[in-house]
Amino acid sequence: MAEKKALTGNEAVALAMKQIEPDVVAAYPITPQTDIVQYFSNYVADGKVKTEFVTVESEHSAMSATVGAAAGGARAMTATSSQGLALMWEVVYIAASSRLPIVMPVVNRALSGPINIHCDHGDTMGARDSGWIQLYSESVQEAYDNLIQAVRIAEHPDLQLPVMVCQDGFITSHGLENAEILDDETVKRFVGEYKPRFSLLNPAKPVTFGALDLQDYYFEHKRSQSEAMKNAGKVILQVAEEFKKLTGREYGYFEKYMLDDAEVAVVALNSTAGTAKMVVDELRQAGSKVGLLKPRVFRPFPAKELAETLRGLKVVAVMDRADSFNAYGGPLFNEIRSAMYDTPGPKILSYIYGLGGRDIGPADVTKVYDDLLEIKKTGRCDSILNYLGVRE
Repeated sequence: MAEKKALTGNEAVALAMKQIEPDVVAAYPITPQTDIVQYFSNYVADGKVKTEFVTVESEHSAMSATVGAAAGGARAMTATSSQGLALMWEVVYIAASSRLPIVMPVVNRALSGPINIHCDHGDTMGARDSGWIQLYSESVQEAYDNLIQAVRIAEHPDLQLPVMVCQDGFITSHGLENAEILDDETVKRFVGEYKPRFSLLNPAKPVTFGALDLQDYYFEHKRSQSEAMKNAGKVILQVAEEFKKLTGREYGYFEKYMLDDAEVAVVALNSTAGTAKMVVDELRQAGSKVGLLKPRVFRPFPAKELAETLRGLKVVAVMDRADSFNAYGGPLFNEIRSAMYDTPGPKILSYIYGLGGRDIGPADVTKVYDDLLEIKKTGRCDSILNYLGVRE
């Protein structure tokens, strides 16, 4: 039976990990992810899970141990943030190319330098082409629900791909919210028993991981990885449909908010979507036809579905909590603008905001909507790339 609990995002993710009860968790602490593995280590110490908890000397070692465990046929997890993800970089690619269904909560935090421990999405956006599926979470509830679904997605026979489940550092990870928590047995039934297709520990079916793969097979290897990512879209929706039957909570590639009759809209990931919803409500009461699109799935990128949803709008602002430093626009902006290339549709602007944890409030989001409404009215747009809330 489900029950409501007041939890932080990190507590909810640690609780989901307890309910999933992976065979192996290897982790190294890094703010603001630290208390995910701290809470989980308490479950291990108290005998509430049978997980082998491996303390390691760095995030590179954490991902290496997780890859080793997954290659040995274990359901394996780790967690990280920011520089920790950057230090894993080499092994993150190996996990994906080895088709190991690892699940990793990532608490989004700015990358150095300068040194900063607060939220932006530079860490996971930097890993967007590493071959991992990426799910983003607006709230504590979504972080919990996404983690449980991530296990089923990662381990699907057609995929066998690792999954990152992202939430905003300190905003969601340390913010207390009410969330509906499933009982342990329901989660265990939903994720099921992991039956690895291949295992280094099965002498009856010997396999090799990490073999040299040069001109003769590397390209085919990567092509099969690409095809698995393509298949992920269908699997993500299948798992979401089963989760909806279990909980009543609906998930897809993205969430539409007041979008059906909107003339202008904002696209925003994670917790900023919550602020934007409040602004949409206020502007709707004032008579403005505004809406919001909140992506949940960034990899694979649902290009066709996004283009079909946004094509009827007049002006769209894509808000990125990360900068691509390409002097053109943020990473989410570039993906959406590319997806819209063959579709007659709206003017699309890029807004970079909130780097290093800079607060984004209702007044900031209102300014973006005001800009869009003015462009719709006049047809004049002075700048595609805009920086919001920065001193210049």
